Amino acid sequence: MAKKKSNSDTESGSPKSKNGGKINTPERSITSILGLMLFFFGLFSGVSFLSFFFSWQADQSTFHQSFFNLLFDDSFRVKNVLGKIGAALGQLFVFRWFGLGALLLSYFWMLLGLRIFLKIHWKVSAKTFAWVLFFVIWIAATTGFFSGDAHTVVSGGLGFFFSNWLVALTGNIGAFLVLMAALLIFLTAHFRWNATDYQNFFNRFSKKSQQIKTAVKNQTTAQIPVPEVVNAPPRELDKKDRLEVFFGGDPEPEKDAEPDFDADPLMSVHPSVEKVDESNGFSFEVANETPTPAPSEPLMVQPVQEELLDESEFTPDSALGPYDHTLELSRYQMPSLELLDEHGSGSIQINQQELEDNKNKIVETLNNYKIDIQKIKATIGPTVTLYEIIPAAGVRISKIRSLEDDIALSLSALGIRIIAPIPGKGTIGIEVPNTTPAVVSMRTVLASEKFRNSKMDLPIALGKTIANETLVADLAKMPHLLMAGATGQGKSVGLNCILTSLLYKKHPSEIKFVLVDPKKVELTLFNKIERHYLAKLPDTEDAIITDTTKVIHTLNSLCIEMDNRYELLKNAMVRNLKEYNAKFTARRLNPNEGHRYLPYIVLVIDEFADLIMTAGKEVEMPIARLAQLARAIGIHLIVATQRPSVNVITGIIKANFPARIAFRVSSKIDSRTILDTGGADQLIGKGDMLYSTGNELIRIQCAFVDTPEVDKITEFIGSQQAYPTAYLLPEYVGEDSGGIEELDPADRDAMFEDAARIVVINQQGSASLLQRKLKLGYNRAGRIIDQLEAAGIIGPFEGSKARQVLIQDEHSLEQILRGGR
Repeated sequence: MAKKKSNSDTESGSPKSKNGGKINTPERSITSILGLMLFFFGLFSGVSFLSFFFSWQADQSTFHQSFFNLLFDDSFRVKNVLGKIGAALGQLFVFRWFGLGALLLSYFWMLLGLRIFLKIHWKVSAKTFAWVLFFVIWIAATTGFFSGDAHTVVSGGLGFFFSNWLVALTGNIGAFLVLMAALLIFLTAHFRWNATDYQNFFNRFSKKSQQIKTAVKNQTTAQIPVPEVVNAPPRELDKKDRLEVFFGGDPEPEKDAEPDFDADPLMSVHPSVEKVDESNGFSFEVANETPTPAPSEPLMVQPVQEELLDESEFTPDSALGPYDHTLELSRYQMPSLELLDEHGSGSIQINQQELEDNKNKIVETLNNYKIDIQKIKATIGPTVTLYEIIPAAGVRISKIRSLEDDIALSLSALGIRIIAPIPGKGTIGIEVPNTTPAVVSMRTVLASEKFRNSKMDLPIALGKTIANETLVADLAKMPHLLMAGATGQGKSVGLNCILTSLLYKKHPSEIKFVLVDPKKVELTLFNKIERHYLAKLPDTEDAIITDTTKVIHTLNSLCIEMDNRYELLKNAMVRNLKEYNAKFTARRLNPNEGHRYLPYIVLVIDEFADLIMTAGKEVEMPIARLAQLARAIGIHLIVATQRPSVNVITGIIKANFPARIAFRVSSKIDSRTILDTGGADQLIGKGDMLYSTGNELIRIQCAFVDTPEVDKITEFIGSQQAYPTAYLLPEYVGEDSGGIEELDPADRDAMFEDAARIVVINQQGSASLLQRKLKLGYNRAGRIIDQLEAAGIIGPFEGSKARQVLIQDEHSLEQILRGGR
């Protein structure tokens, strides 16, 4: 009967298992499918949780939409690598529930799915689930305890709630003892450890630490000896098995090496905060700027020299040492802070009565609309106080956002701004202007540790945030900055702050400014530092560019400079300006081949709208080209305008200026044009601004530097030893120049014939080629290029391209040269 049943099964197409025992049934297939689904769900959730830790701030606003809009409206985009579903899983399991512990759930789902699919006896996963569940809850509670009153993505909502409840029940010390006791009790019960096991563990740990200390004390340069392993009697397998079950694997033979355990708890560090009042659940805090410890000196590693150099390759002279680009102005002194004035006291004056009144009015206004709040606290800034509220459960954020005008009316404020929610905090912010705003002095900002110890390439100190922290940004990383604001709101002061920051941080050999001032009065003070910091076209009297035609020529000249620099980077086989200068400083580039130390070039345009009105595309196209390509070779743009309309700040301009600063504007449309969101129309003016880097808005009080202060700084710099001329940009010949006139052969340069032969042999007509081959300066090489064009040897100017060579062989060239004598 059994044999007949087996034949029947074989004929029906149902294969046997290899051990001849079980036969694959539909139920077994369903179980395998279930295992695969569970495994890939664990993998999907794990990836979404990891991505959520890096993208949750940008995706917070998405979860306030309805479920239908979240699924079917394509206008809502998220940063999570697994899209909207991944972001929703992260929001639920990580942010609202378990925080960092949610990753253990993904691990458990993957492990359980594999065991089901591989037909492992998966009932043992009940023990795995026990330790997973414990550590999910314990990690959430512990991280919530160390995070304090802040709801962080690390602890999750449940961890935040449980830790607060535990602290309220037992106090801080009691909560810590409860968490540690729970961990030890679980380990003891789950692994059946006793006092001997704990003692053996700590003995092994202390023994290894003592051996390391002894090796360091003896100053042994050889390898630290491995601790001697004593052949101990065989251990019982039950504890080893329990450890393997804990980590989700199968028991393995015991190894000689003992595992090392690190018991550093996960802690969140908060800046020091001065508490003012915590009565009735309402607290104020002034975020003080804490000094950052100086970084330790990096280990200097001597680079390995290249081997098998070709004889034609430049060999650096190591005896000369690194090239010093400051040698020409070795006695140059950076301006001191004494040149700047102290505006105001430099500290925030706390008006306790004003804070209490504003708190009561906000709470009363929300209660009038049946909106309950759990907690409210204030962070006092120089000009604005941020009131953070935590609404009660069930309150819609959109309802609070719609009360912006009502709250402003009750506070009698110039204008308030509601941030719902605040990214990274899980609270709703209401920014209220202070009755007596404080002035942020430029001297205070430049004296801060954050600016003085900055290692940025082009650090600019913008001012102070609401938390009273100095904000220092790197222009080289932006890489270009777009500024806008109505007349009289602090835009010109902001430009002076940026220029002053760079003057206080960079040597004249490291940076050059190209200043464009159509209004002719804003940047004239910087004329005094022309031979130190400014760049201009050859044969130009004024370094500050005010004429529209010269602006067009300068922008095109910068495009030529950009192409020339990229040619140098290509020949040096580097990718950016920093690598190129490092290689040149190490004397690994030959100056005879045209290589030189390249300074940063910062183009500043004070009023962009006027240039667009008068020149249009002739200005927009070279600026767009510079913005797209020039970041790698150290050319950075700062464009300011008082009219941020769509015909001035076009799509091409906005796409290449990710960093933007908005001072107060007159309408919401202007705010959306410059920032792609509202808020700039609610600013209070006088340096109050919003700074955007593409993902979040930061409200800053711009530092104030007065015109007499700028005058003293430029006077101090201009009185020192300077270069012979300003930094000369490549010569640009516009289409309206009328071409090259016929030149008298007697007026030709002495190197004309040699240059002609080099151009014909290489079939390349460019000034940089003549500079390298004949060791000429750029101006002389440019004049020879004009003479070659007049002689008919090369073609006319074609923008950034090399000129066409009209003579194909040396024989034809010799006939032209003999005929011209």
